[in-house]
Amino acid sequence: MLFNSIEFLLFLPLVFFLYWFFFNKKTLVQNLFLIFASYLFYGWWDWRFLALIFLSTLVDFFVGQKIYQNIDIRKKARYWLWVSMAFNIGMLGFFKYCNFFLDSFIDFFQLFGYQMKSTWTLRIILPVGISFYTFQTMSYSFDIYYKKLKPTNNFVAFMAFVSFFPQLVAGPIERASNLLSQIGKGRTFSYPQASAGLKLILWGFFKKLVIADSIAPIVDDVFANYHTYSASTLILGVCLFSFQVYGDFSGYSDIAIGTAKLFGIELKSNFRFPSFSRNVAEYWQRWHVSLSTWFRHYLYIPMGGSRVSKLKSVRNIIVIFLVSGFWHGANWTFIFWGGLHALFYIPVFLMGRNRMYAHNVIGENRLFPTPIEVLQVLLTFTLVTFSRIFFRSPSLTDSFQYINGIVTNFAYEPYVHPMGYRMSDFYVLLGLFVFYEYLIRKDERSPFKFKSKMVRILLYTIVVLAMLLFYDDGVNRSFIYFQF
Repeated sequence: MLFNSIEFLLFLPLVFFLYWFFFNKKTLVQNLFLIFASYLFYGWWDWRFLALIFLSTLVDFFVGQKIYQNIDIRKKARYWLWVSMAFNIGMLGFFKYCNFFLDSFIDFFQLFGYQMKSTWTLRIILPVGISFYTFQTMSYSFDIYYKKLKPTNNFVAFMAFVSFFPQLVAGPIERASNLLSQIGKGRTFSYPQASAGLKLILWGFFKKLVIADSIAPIVDDVFANYHTYSASTLILGVCLFSFQVYGDFSGYSDIAIGTAKLFGIELKSNFRFPSFSRNVAEYWQRWHVSLSTWFRHYLYIPMGGSRVSKLKSVRNIIVIFLVSGFWHGANWTFIFWGGLHALFYIPVFLMGRNRMYAHNVIGENRLFPTPIEVLQVLLTFTLVTFSRIFFRSPSLTDSFQYINGIVTNFAYEPYVHPMGYRMSDFYVLLGLFVFYEYLIRKDERSPFKFKSKMVRILLYTIVVLAMLLFYDDGVNRSFIYFQF
């Protein structure tokens, strides 16, 4: 079930009403209803894959108990941790990467002139959200192994933790110490919390419907026909893709966080205005925060992090970014994209500037940023946007041909919208969007936090009208990160 579907617009208020008015007496009853609603939400797409979520839940609940029982016998505890990793990574590997490895194996032998008679490609459907909920359940096992968490004996609460529908299919990836601890406690309705949730949902829908979906046809057209366009259009296409993927994914996260608030649950922030990052290190502290945090806690730090020699630290950074790229998809383009970010990150790390902007925002205590900050933001945006050529292209060949088109056909040609709309409208829209996000850059969870009630009402009206104006039923409205 998509957030931006008629089904969800009917589903959410019904579940909200039943949750607070019929199933609010006991925490156990609330959690059972949450599980039912979450399984219905996920099963609406394909009910057959509900078995995978339940199996992942069952395995990690059992493994968590076993790890804790053997917590002082590290060899046995490590054995059960490996059981969790083998199951979750094995399941993820089969559904997401099986054909990738088969095709790569075939391509390798074709380099030596050996042609395979059969590609052996399997018809495997990728279950939506599998990359997210497998990482979430694994984090539970890791935290118990590292003595940061005690296992729960409440299987119902654990099921609700794994399947919680607002963040089930595209995150944020939650740790049990935050989400499970809330689900295990009683929850009472809070009007301020619900009101804040509705505002986040509204802002998330704006970013998805008005920003991401309105420029999606332009991006699709440019990347599908890149060989026919000049450099100016190719640059425009990848720049607009940066806005599209940000509006799409951060919009989803806002809707997820806002929806969770309606049910008395607080999720972690997943985006903190990454477009205003002053170097690539700050960008990764602000973009897809839950995934970056997951890799830092469960891969980077166990490998030694930055506590080892500079050479080993650089190795760890490269590994993290390559794995992060591979997490995004079974394609060499994502691995190359991850490798590029490692190259962008390493100089920042070697200069000791990787934590420089961890605790402040651009234009801190000022109305406008300094000229140096503007140049830093533009450079970071340029590097990140360049890497997205590989993120968006279907193959490495297409990526390099796209870049070649920019380098060899450097000419300006006004772009004509494939549906005949005025491009100036989109430029004005994006300019206003960037300016507004700059104004609210200090608090990603309060997009309409203004003292004046009249200003807030005006903003609500503008946002709703913009969604009605830019909504296009002919646009593919699925979220980009559903494919990961």
